[in-house]
Amino acid sequence: MPQLRMPAVWSEAHRLHDPHGEVWVGILIPPLEVPERGEVIREALVAAGAPVVAPKPHPRSDLAAVHDPGFLAHLESAYERWVDAGFPDDPGQDRVVPYVFPLPQSFGAVPRRMPTAESARAGWYAMDTTTPLGRGTWEAARAAADAALTAAEMVLGGEPAVYAMCRPPGHHVGRDFYGGSCYLNNAAIAAERLRRGGAGRVGIVDLDAHHGNGTQVIFYERADVVYTSVHIDPDEGWFPHFMGRADERGVGEGAGANVNAPVPEGAGDAEWLEGVDRLCEAVAGCDALVVSLGVDGHVDDPESPLEMTGDGYAEACRRIGSLGLATVLVQEGGYDLTTLGGLVVGSLAGFEEGRGA
Repeated sequence: MPQLRMPAVWSEAHRLHDPHGEVWVGILIPPLEVPERGEVIREALVAAGAPVVAPKPHPRSDLAAVHDPGFLAHLESAYERWVDAGFPDDPGQDRVVPYVFPLPQSFGAVPRRMPTAESARAGWYAMDTTTPLGRGTWEAARAAADAALTAAEMVLGGEPAVYAMCRPPGHHVGRDFYGGSCYLNNAAIAAERLRRGGAGRVGIVDLDAHHGNGTQVIFYERADVVYTSVHIDPDEGWFPHFMGRADERGVGEGAGANVNAPVPEGAGDAEWLEGVDRLCEAVAGCDALVVSLGVDGHVDDPESPLEMTGDGYAEACRRIGSLGLATVLVQEGGYDLTTLGGLVVGSLAGFEEGRGA
């Protein structure tokens, strides 16, 4: 196994989030975003010699710099309200799972108002039924955000690169919505911290197999954060379905600061790396970088139809590392527990090799 020099921020609080299941097309299925993910990553980091550090707690204002305060309040209190409403006993649902969603077109010109029924409030900020809120979800999500913030502050303090083991992941979360097994947008929170810490322009390179729709929406009208992503083409039927096309380039001040490189089903290292080169070109002039490190494009991963190899991920990160930018690497997807740890370590080692570390 390769050896690592970069610090890795990891919190045992990730274990507090245990979905137990998710509802997909109305059917309860086993979850893939499980606590074991964080454990196998830590084991691999330790075996590779990475210095593992605990995240520091951060004020709520660091989250509110990216997320709507009402959204944060909902995430923090939804589970307790759900329990108080009696849903764990009747009908027997011990996680917050929405059943109705306030689509904008259902209101027309009528003002949107928060419903009073807890079962309806559950869908106010949710984008799907596959992202349950349970006991400990908020604490785990806060710890993941703290990991990203700690990593960003270490980079601002002079570390060339720091990895944040964020679980649950975050790139499907917008300013005021969550979904896709994500609750807080760790990459966006890290990017905003780098900006407020003095980086004039921050680049985000998203390597997850799925488009980071939440990150894109957060920064779509801004020029000071460049969002770039290589991912499975949503037009081939893959989550998040509604965005991730190549013609989404940003609007207003953000025009041109959004770059999507969708790839087809079955794409392997060659197609992926061609996309990575486009992303690297787009962020090359930035002052700092955030990498959304999802490794679920691997050929053995159950969550995508891509055929990436470990060598392909290492090479992608090698090319990103060669940009020489101060970088926070934030964990996103990766669900095959037999390969996850090695893929993460191999990617980080590739990044260090690209930097010449």
